[in-house]
Amino acid sequence: MKNGLVLEGGGMRGMFSAGVIDEMMEQNIRPDGIIGVSAGATFGCNFKSNQKGRVLRYNTRFRHDPRYMGLCSLICTGNWVNVQFSYHTMPFQLDVFDTEAFKNDPMEFYVVCTNIDTGEAVYKKLDELDENNIDWIRASASLPIVSHPVVIDNLRLLDGGMSDSIPLKYFHSIGYTHNIVVLTQPKGFRKEAPSIMPLIRFTQKKNPQIVEILASRHIMYNQELDYISEHEQLGNTLLIYPEEELPIGRIDQNKKRMKRVYDMGREACKCKLAEIKELYRIENKL
Repeated sequence: MKNGLVLEGGGMRGMFSAGVIDEMMEQNIRPDGIIGVSAGATFGCNFKSNQKGRVLRYNTRFRHDPRYMGLCSLICTGNWVNVQFSYHTMPFQLDVFDTEAFKNDPMEFYVVCTNIDTGEAVYKKLDELDENNIDWIRASASLPIVSHPVVIDNLRLLDGGMSDSIPLKYFHSIGYTHNIVVLTQPKGFRKEAPSIMPLIRFTQKKNPQIVEILASRHIMYNQELDYISEHEQLGNTLLIYPEEELPIGRIDQNKKRMKRVYDMGREACKCKLAEIKELYRIENKL
């Protein structure tokens, strides 16, 4: 019986989740484990390394740097997010990720990727996060169309949100009985079928499994919302979500909007502090 934290993706909407985890760090509220998908993985790993404020800092600092992400990187490398800069130069030279703190912290950390040849979710527990295995984080956050597949252990991987957007059920399966789920959409949100399916079919002719996954992703996502709601009513799951649609897009790097969304996350967490402590006290962790 363990306490978990589940972080969905959403690109820069993940600044909301960054605010939540920073507030939890400040309040010294720590889960036994985290599972992150896409931006939930890239931002959530900073909880285990105990680096409060790092997500907002590096996104603000490098938001206009052409080496970070954007059209220039997509044209030159085939990846919207520049692989060398974002997953090597920046975290290991410019705004250093604390690999030793991550390794030594007892908190478990999982990422979710999608095997694009089978359509199945791949769950990976990361005990260390260095230049040798950071590709698991990269794979989890690599969106189709704007990213090349990431090959690890002969698996071709892309965005974990395609196969398991909110992996509460997986966390239940490995013993995480009491969980906080951080969503980046307001309560009541339901995902609709993607309007860009013609573009997806055109660009992914060599990857029919990706087309199939994305065509039905909204069904999977909404089923996961229903599953979460069931467990919220059972009292073993607490949701933290924005009260309104977040004022930021998936690839929006506006400094003021990033800070506003981050602050919204911190405030949402503050409003739930009593409930968070009550949920986690079930396991006598506080």
